[in-house]
Amino acid sequence: MNKIGMGSLWFIGLATLTAILGYLITPDPTPFANDQYLELGLKKPGFTVTMLPVRKKITVPELNPFWFMIKGQTRDFNLIPIRHYQVFEKRIYYLEYGALSGDPSFVKSLPVSEVKMPLTKTFWLGTDRFGRDYLSQLMIGTRVSLSVGFISVAISLVIGILIGSLGGFYRGWIDRLVMWLINVVWSIPTLLLVIAITFALGKGFWQVFIAVGLTMWVEVARVVRGQILSIREKEYVEAARALGFSDFRIIFHHILPNVMAAVIVISAANFASAILMEAGLSFLGLGVQPPVPSWGSMIKENYGYIVLDCAYLAILPGIAIMMMVLAFMMVGNALRDAMDVRMTGS
Repeated sequence: MNKIGMGSLWFIGLATLTAILGYLITPDPTPFANDQYLELGLKKPGFTVTMLPVRKKITVPELNPFWFMIKGQTRDFNLIPIRHYQVFEKRIYYLEYGALSGDPSFVKSLPVSEVKMPLTKTFWLGTDRFGRDYLSQLMIGTRVSLSVGFISVAISLVIGILIGSLGGFYRGWIDRLVMWLINVVWSIPTLLLVIAITFALGKGFWQVFIAVGLTMWVEVARVVRGQILSIREKEYVEAARALGFSDFRIIFHHILPNVMAAVIVISAANFASAILMEAGLSFLGLGVQPPVPSWGSMIKENYGYIVLDCAYLAILPGIAIMMMVLAFMMVGNALRDAMDVRMTGS
């Protein structure tokens, strides 16, 4: 694999690690990174504010590290943005961030026993209009994009390999039926087909995976069918038939291992297409639904700020989508070159 391919692979590995660790490494570890501070809306990157942790009156169950990594952890205290505070006679007096500075009527107080020590919180990429930490939203959005890629590609591989294998190996009326089905699905624009399936299944997290996966099997089936049509006439396949091996064993133990190189290459391209389709569906409001963060929905929520001084709110998720898609395309090209016998031979 060339240097560009290796660099792209490292980028994908870093994004995958970010998606797996999830809430363990995000600045906002609450579920869906949805901790909102309306008075801190649209703050610039690097914004710093003092927070006053106030203990909740209810007990929040503590999750083990695994579920914390997957789901996030609700805090056992509320964070109140403040301008300044002062402790006097076992009470803490503070001025909230959204209050008018210098007006004593806005000063509030709480017993020291109900609060924790104030802390300083930095929003490295600023906040959105709801005052949510934008870096945390981007990091959790990585999980959605990679998940839709993995699951959709897995669905397309299962369906495509099965249908392509049957058509290429048995030929005859089965092959004609497979080709008719492929041509029918191929004739429908992919995005329109995904939208139709999404309407049928409903909006949601898992529905997007299924909808995208059900539209990407066609290329896999065509490649597998074409490869098997040539491989089924090889001597080792004839020898397997002569030894009385079942069709299932011949296909899955002797033919498919020689087809997987081409399937892996096309899967990398399908991975990039799945990320783009998920982003497009989320932008149209048909993908994952709020409060689940998605790069496509983040662009939809913030594209109006492009003409203002907060354009980065829409540009950053767009750059993330572009880099992820480009990385998978570069890996696919590098795998194609590495597995091309003519290029390796030269």
